[in-house]
Amino acid sequence: MALVAVTRRLPGDALDRLVAAGHELRVWPGPLPPSATELRALVAGAEGLLCLLTDRVDDALLDAAPGLRAVANYAVGVDNVDLDATARRGIPVGNTPDVLTDATADLTMALLLAAARGLPDAAAAVRRPGGWRTWEPAGWLGLELRGARLVLVGGAGRIGRAVHERAAAFGMDVLPVGRGDDLHAAAARADVVSLHCPLTERTRGLVDAALLRRLPQGALLVNTARGALVDQDALAAALHDGQLGAAALDVTDPEPLPHDHPLLDAPNLLVLPHVGSATHAARGRMADRAVDNLLAALDGRPMPYPADRR
Repeated sequence: MALVAVTRRLPGDALDRLVAAGHELRVWPGPLPPSATELRALVAGAEGLLCLLTDRVDDALLDAAPGLRAVANYAVGVDNVDLDATARRGIPVGNTPDVLTDATADLTMALLLAAARGLPDAAAAVRRPGGWRTWEPAGWLGLELRGARLVLVGGAGRIGRAVHERAAAFGMDVLPVGRGDDLHAAAARADVVSLHCPLTERTRGLVDAALLRRLPQGALLVNTARGALVDQDALAAALHDGQLGAAALDVTDPEPLPHDHPLLDAPNLLVLPHVGSATHAARGRMADRAVDNLLAALDGRPMPYPADRR
């Protein structure tokens, strides 16, 4: 039997499998993430950890849990885990790959459509006194998807390929852009840029002022990957000056954005609270894979879904 620390209550019954295998659970009871101090107290004495992207797993945390034998991250990414620190201690780290591809691709298309047709502003006008006066020939004009050029940054990944499939069904001209491709040249011909690449030191701030200036005036930006891929100050400036037609984001840096963050004052901006994987099916699969990783590691077997350290 092992003590497993879990940093948030999870949907579904996946955690019951840990109990059925004889393990003891210590689950953080709050609706918000534990602080660093609270997290260290939670993992004290634990052999297994099931954590979220909001939980930083670093040397300080690992020092507080010298008996830790396994870390299962309830996420596709492992941005929150210091993989060098866990490797030095011989602690395997697992994630939950290939469980939210369809959910995130669906949301990407929803954001793309909302930005292309200006749906947030149009919906708000209905509720605003005098906002919807009559049917107007030149009112609420937007981008038609058929024939529009979509640049998929990280388009060779699972989510990028799924978005490609969906966008092609709408008749869009899809251009995947990967490592080694000239993103600036592709951006110069884009009607929409959608981000699907991982966050690394190379991709941090990838969408900066220089790239935004390369976009044709009125182009759209969609981000369902990681908030730090985008220079948010440059994004706000591009929206204010009209260089960018609209931006639709499911991710920001930080998360959540403070209510008085300057980006939120920008026009033609839609921001969602990181709901790309928020379907019952996707979140259930994430929990199952995180538990699969813990059950294997605590039994002395390789994790079925180990984190990629590249």
